[in-house]
Amino acid sequence: MSDLDQNINEQRSLYGEPLGAIAHGVMEALGLTQSRLAAVLGLSAPMLSQLMSGRRVKIGNPAVLARLEELTGLAAEVRSGRVPESAVPDLLANVQAATGHLTRTGNSQTEDGAIAEALHRLLRAVASGQDLRDAATLLEEPYPKIAEVLRVYGLGTIDQARDHLRRSEGAF
Repeated sequence: MSDLDQNINEQRSLYGEPLGAIAHGVMEALGLTQSRLAAVLGLSAPMLSQLMSGRRVKIGNPAVLARLEELTGLAAEVRSGRVPESAVPDLLANVQAATGHLTRTGNSQTEDGAIAEALHRLLRAVASGQDLRDAATLLEEPYPKIAEVLRVYGLGTIDQARDHLRRSEGAF
């Protein structure tokens, strides 16, 4: 097995499918070029290309991963017809404006707050507070760290989430 095949298999285990497939699905559903997708995600075009081809395995910035997850959900909504294609440009602008282009080289407190807020918004967009509580309770025994993430980022304050993110930096 080549290194590239190994990288793509690792992406599949991390993200459910290779990042190239995820990105192509998002681009097709939302009418984006690879360059525009990179801009919305907050990645350089060459970095996105490396991720899509499997030359790089992992998205290292949690804010970029959160934006990709948000775009994947939006793509599913467009494909299902629940979101009209005409609404996509405004929704893309909201995704980009709400989270900005974050890197870990600027003001760490501001970035952590933006990341925590993005994760909070993402979790609350897909589940109610009660659903998040119920899911955390179900996951507590077998997966306590995942239950903690649901509670902190989905139900806690932005300050609590930012503090948790700072304590968890080594996990990324």
